[in-house]
Amino acid sequence: MSVGPLSQVHISVDDVDRAVEFYRDVLQIPFLFRVPGQPMAFFQSGDVRLYLGVPETPDFAGRVTLYFRVDDLDAEHARLRERGVEFLDGPHLVHRDEVTELWMAFFRDPDGNNLALTSERPPNQGA
Repeated sequence: MSVGPLSQVHISVDDVDRAVEFYRDVLQIPFLFRVPGQPMAFFQSGDVRLYLGVPETPDFAGRVTLYFRVDDLDAEHARLRERGVEFLDGPHLVHRDEVTELWMAFFRDPDGNNLALTSERPPNQGA
């Protein structure tokens, strides 16, 4: 027996309203719901639920790195830059083998969590 697939990720935030605006309005990840009276909001990213919340205790505070798969890295990089996202780097090759190339571009959310766009391409079809 082993653990099942990843179902939810907690993302520590300081300001839930600001985080909701960024993940919903800038990244355009489908918003699910907010919990009334609680500093938490939920989004659906593929099969994984994102839980944005103010940690109840310091034991649950932490930074994550989320990798979002996109079909067209260059187009999504340009779209997010137009929406004010400041990238740490441009789309760049991370790994290449005979079958595919893995490309990424990194940025941060308003709370300093590391985020990345990722895309796989056929070899030698760079940015």
